[in-house]
Amino acid sequence: MTGYVIRRVLLMIPTFFGIALLLFVVLNLAPGRPGRDAGGDLGRSARSEQSEESYRIFREQFHLDLPVLVNTRGFLDESDILPALRTVAGLTPADAATRAAAEASLEDLGAPAVALFGAILRAERNATDPRLRDAAAYFLRLAALRPLESPFDPAPPPEVAARNRAVDLENARLRPLRYALDAPEPSKQRVIEAWLAWLDETQARREEIHAGRYRALLLDTRFARYLGNLVRLDLGVSLVSREPVLRTLTAKLRYSVALSVGSLLLAYLVAVPLGVFSAVRKDTREDRALTVGLFMLYSLPTFFVATLLLHTVSKGSGIAALRLFPTGGFESPDAADLTLLARAGDLAWHLVLPMFCLTYGSLAALSRYMRSGLLDVIRADFIRTARAKGLPEGIVIGKHALRNGLLPIVTLLAGLLPAVLGGSVVVEYIFGIPGMGLWTVEAIYARDYNVIMAVELCSTVLVLVGLLLTDIAYALVDPRIRYS
Repeated sequence: MTGYVIRRVLLMIPTFFGIALLLFVVLNLAPGRPGRDAGGDLGRSARSEQSEESYRIFREQFHLDLPVLVNTRGFLDESDILPALRTVAGLTPADAATRAAAEASLEDLGAPAVALFGAILRAERNATDPRLRDAAAYFLRLAALRPLESPFDPAPPPEVAARNRAVDLENARLRPLRYALDAPEPSKQRVIEAWLAWLDETQARREEIHAGRYRALLLDTRFARYLGNLVRLDLGVSLVSREPVLRTLTAKLRYSVALSVGSLLLAYLVAVPLGVFSAVRKDTREDRALTVGLFMLYSLPTFFVATLLLHTVSKGSGIAALRLFPTGGFESPDAADLTLLARAGDLAWHLVLPMFCLTYGSLAALSRYMRSGLLDVIRADFIRTARAKGLPEGIVIGKHALRNGLLPIVTLLAGLLPAVLGGSVVVEYIFGIPGMGLWTVEAIYARDYNVIMAVELCSTVLVLVGLLLTDIAYALVDPRIRYS
């Protein structure tokens, strides 16, 4: 058994990273650009300079300006960017969606495209039609501004802080090098001269970038950056709150674990005896009544039951005698001042209603699985032999049949564990519990990639652990199963 568990754990590592790759690609190829509502021609008519700069910093800080898997930007030449540049400049007729897509592609090219925009700017400096030149100057400025290193680190190492100060100084020099489309030509020429002087000064840097294009092919990508952080157990920073995702995840997890694990245990504790009773009393009046009652509960929507309970047996009830439970929340406002035992009681008091709402719907399925599994075992020859020996029915069912009858519901364990993370969005919303379910939905609406990835990766770990625990439980429940 030990060797089997070790092999399974080792196999889980490449499986986890394979799933992480698939999730990351699907998530990042979804339509939409986080942090930006709408674009405009060259970004100048629809966005102010301040909002444009904020949007640029936002994308650089979260590596949203990098390719997802393969970075071929170091292999581009002028012919590769000229069609998009001409579209944005208005030299090629195109609709608004095409212009926006072309602008987005040019905005994300970054440092490898500085030489290309610079070459176009130099060639078109004195052109009769200045539109291509003006577009090149605009995107040159965006590509030349460099991102800070570890911008969310409150205490970076001295060498990192020194590099960031140098980047800040250079960016401060480059930010003013812009002009409006309707600016006088002499003003435009002064800005262009400053750009050409800067290009000559930093020629060595661009040669270094060009020499490292093969290394950047796979390493300077969005997934490579994320994977590097993931190996260090760094799940990144929320795109919305700017807080570390891991810290928020651990804070939210305690709510969902208390609610969902408690609900899961309660469902098994109730459903297994009900399934055993239903199997033993098969086709009797009690069996039929129990089946009808459980499926009636199963048919009731969670939001309806939760709302009904709040109106009848919570502090919001119109009947004073039925105000038994709080209307929501995870604990009382003064819970921090309570003793450990009193605080546990307060927590249980708050969880009664939401836990019931999460539990009643699963009783029908779990009890039916238990009933079916036990009926198959009861018909087996060794059960008839045990009865023929004169053993009491309780011993026959409880000692000989029950273990083998548990196999169907043990199989469900792998699928039920991820529910610990997801929780129930409806229940958490109605009862005001700030758990994982509500947090995940909010992250989806906000396109908060790091939060969504963290939740999905945690779900992946729980599925893999659930499968392993299921295999181990098989061996514990059924003595015929052995792993060698």
